[in-house]
Amino acid sequence: MTDAMRNKDALRLSVLRMMKSAVKNKEVDKMKALDESEVIAVLNTLVKQRKDSAEQFRNGSRVEMAEKEEAEIKIIEEYLPAAASDADIRRAIDEAIQETAAASVKDMGKVMKATMARLSGKTADGSKVSQLVKEKLS
Repeated sequence: MTDAMRNKDALRLSVLRMMKSAVKNKEVDKMKALDESEVIAVLNTLVKQRKDSAEQFRNGSRVEMAEKEEAEIKIIEEYLPAAASDADIRRAIDEAIQETAAASVKDMGKVMKATMARLSGKTADGSKVSQLVKEKLS
C-alpha cells in the first residue's frame, strides 16, 4: 500500500484498500483471524464480483466502467496463487471421478467437491471446472 501511495497509483491503492477491508470484514464476521485458504477464498470472491460487474457494464454500454473493473481484477489476481492449468483441472477431475466412482451427471456434486478439494492450493474458476465435469460425466 505504501508503494502505491508513493507512486500515486490511485487505482492500485483503492484496490488494495478494498481487498484489506474485505478480509477484515470476513475476520469480523468469523470473530477470528483468517487462514491463508480463507483469504484466498475472499479474494476469489472479489474477482468473481468484478467479472460479473464488468459483464453487466459491457451489456449496459458502459465500456469505461467495465475496463476499470477488469483493471481491478488484474491487480487482485497478482495477490492470488497461480491459476490451475487445464491439464491440472482435467487430472483432478479424473482422480475425483475414480475416487467417487461417479457414473452419471447425477454424481456431479460429489465430483465437484472432490475436484475443488484437489485444486485447493491453486486458483480455479468454479464455472470452468463445472463445465469440464459435465463434459466428462455426460
